[in-house]
Amino acid sequence: MPSKLRTESGFERPDDFYDVLIEAHRGLTEVQSAMVNAKLILLLANHIGDLDVIREALAAAKAGV
Repeated sequence: MPSKLRTESGFERPDDFYDVLIEAHRGLTEVQSAMVNAKLILLLANHIGDLDVIREALAAAKAGV
């Protein structure tokens, strides 16, 4: 089965995304930062809405850890 997960950058300016992500965590405790990450994952997974893509993304994220 061909991969449904897009792994190439979809950002016109990826550094801007990184800056926004870092700024979202500024001033948070480690626990608060983990909560923001968990909520973000759930929001984006819901937005994707394709369990096959989410499974691929989880496997890719876990690879080598």
